Amino acid sequence: MLRTQFEEELNKLHNQFYSMGTQVSAQVNRSVRAFVSHDRDLAEDVIEADQQINDQETKLETKSLEMIALQQPVSHDLRTIITVLKASSDLERMGDHAVSIAKATISLKGEERIHVVEEDISLMGERVKSIVDAALNAYIQGDADRAREIALWDDTVDQMYGEIQNKTLSAMEENKETITTGKDYLLTIMYLKRISDYAKNLCEWIVYLKTGKIVEL
Repeated sequence: MLRTQFEEELNKLHNQFYSMGTQVSAQVNRSVRAFVSHDRDLAEDVIEADQQINDQETKLETKSLEMIALQQPVSHDLRTIITVLKASSDLERMGDHAVSIAKATISLKGEERIHVVEEDISLMGERVKSIVDAALNAYIQGDADRAREIALWDDTVDQMYGEIQNKTLSAMEENKETITTGKDYLLTIMYLKRISDYAKNLCEWIVYLKTGKIVEL
């Protein structure tokens, strides 16, 4: 394969990865929206759409391994392919957690709600989505410094997680009717926290792509 053809293939790989990322970001957004607005139909849509994300990861993995085997790329080209291979796996896991939030939405039908906690979960969801989107943009721009900055945003998610957890546990103590709901709230914020962790992983892959160093941010 000529160099220009190889570069076209690399470019396609980039675009497919970014496309998968925007789909995952939309899934995160829709799953949180479904959860806080008690929208079972939207939750079902999130669960159904997950197969597309799984398929995209499989395609990216196949293409990446094929390019490594056939082209035997070195240096920056190899790092690019490895980044897509590894980071697409992180995106797929984010999608899985969005599905878990959607499933929690469905299981909560008819249960007693804690509205102040749901408002906080909505804000946490927005924050997590902003980290995912910013990480994807840093990837497209190949901006390692920006990736390092974005990774620090994860601290605010950890803080929100702790605050919502405390608020939920207090509400469960005060009103035993909210225990079932509270359990799903605690699971949902844990899923959001993990999505943020995977976005942080993506930032680490961007730094690797640009510098060749595997770092923990």
